[in-house]
Amino acid sequence: MTVSPAAPRPGLAACASDPAHSRGRRHLEPEAPTRTAFQRDRDRVIHSTAFRRLVYKTQVFLNHEGDLFRTRLTHSLEVAQLGRSIARSLQLNEDLVEAIALAHDLGHTPFGHAGQDALNTCLKAAGHTAPDETDGNWGFEHNLQSLRVVDELEERYPAFDGLNLCFETREGILKHCSRANAQRLEQQEPGGVASRFLHGGSPSLEAQLCNLADEIAYNAHDIDDGVRSGLLTLDQMADVELFEHYHRAALKAHPQLQGRRVLFESIRLMLSDQVYDVIDTTRARIAAAEVASAEAVRSQSLLVGFSDEMRHRSRLLKAFLFRNLYRHPQVMETTDRARRVVCDLFECYMNAPEALPEAHGRKQHLARAVADYIAGMTDRFAIREHERLCGAVLFP
Repeated sequence: MTVSPAAPRPGLAACASDPAHSRGRRHLEPEAPTRTAFQRDRDRVIHSTAFRRLVYKTQVFLNHEGDLFRTRLTHSLEVAQLGRSIARSLQLNEDLVEAIALAHDLGHTPFGHAGQDALNTCLKAAGHTAPDETDGNWGFEHNLQSLRVVDELEERYPAFDGLNLCFETREGILKHCSRANAQRLEQQEPGGVASRFLHGGSPSLEAQLCNLADEIAYNAHDIDDGVRSGLLTLDQMADVELFEHYHRAALKAHPQLQGRRVLFESIRLMLSDQVYDVIDTTRARIAAAEVASAEAVRSQSLLVGFSDEMRHRSRLLKAFLFRNLYRHPQVMETTDRARRVVCDLFECYMNAPEALPEAHGRKQHLARAVADYIAGMTDRFAIREHERLCGAVLFP
C-alpha cells in the first residue's frame, strides 16, 4: 500500500517554522510517510529513555517527599500544553513547540539545580587537572546536556548515536549556552545551533515560545507545590502583586470558595491572563517587525514575550519564589545533601572508573563520561548508588 507523505498543518503563519523547509537532520534519513519532520521529532523524544527518566527527577521537591509534587516529566508536559495553546492562537507550528517542550529538560541531573551545580563544580575541578582535554571539562550546563542527550547519548538506532532530530528542534533545546561551549559547538557544527550565541540573532518563534512557556509553567506550579508543601502560605502570597490580583478576583467571583479550590482558581486565572498577554504582545511585535518568513525572524530581536507590565510582575513573582521557596531552609537542607550525593558519586567513579557501565567506561574523556552517567540518573537511583558505594544514608 502506498501512503501519501504527511503534509504540514494548514493555517501556519508566514513566519512559522514549516517542516517542509527544515534545515534538516545531521544524518540523512528518508522522510516518514505519515508524519512531518517535527511530529517525528516529538515521537522520538517521547519514546526515548531520557524522557522516561524525567518522572523520577526533581523539579523543586525530591521524588520521595510526596507523590503529588511536580517532577521534570510533569513539568515538561505542562510546558508543552501551554506552548501548544499559545502556538495555535499565533498560528505557529504546534508540533515543533511540543517537541522542544518535551525535550528541553532531558539533560537535567537528579536533584534539580542542586545536582546541576554540583556536577558543574566537579567538572570544573577536574578540568584543572586536564586543561588540554578538548571535550570533557568545560563545566556542566543542563541545556547543553539536553542537546548531548538527543545528539549523542541516546542509543536507539543502528546507523547513528542520539535521536537525529531536526535543526529546529535542537536549536530550541539549546536555549542557553556559555560562550566557551558555543565556540566548541561551532567548531563541530559551523553555522549550527550554537551560532547565535556567538554572532547574535534569535531562534525560531517556536523556540522563543517554549522558553517563555517554561517560565510561565514553573512559576505557576511552584506556587502550587510550595503551598501544598506548607513552605508557602496564602498569607505570604498576598505580598506578590501578580498572584494577589487573581486571588482577589477568584474570591470576588466565588465568595464561598474555600481550601485548595481558592489556590487552584487563582493560579488558573493568572495562567490564563499570562497566556493572553503573550498572545497579544507577540502578535503586535510580529506585525510591527513585518517578518514574512521563519528565516526573517532570526535577524530580529526576540518577538515572543510579555508586555512590559506583565514582565515586571512576573519578575517580582520569580524573586519572591527564589527568596521564600527555593532558598527556604528546609529546601536548602535537602539540596545540600543532594549536592553531597552527586559530588561523592563523581569522586567514586573518577577513582574507580571500572564501576561505570561498560558503555560509559569506553568513552575517551573520563570526567565527561562520569558526568554523563550521573546526569542520567534518577533521584532514587543516585541515592541507592551513593548508599552502595559510600555506605552513607543521606536520605532515610
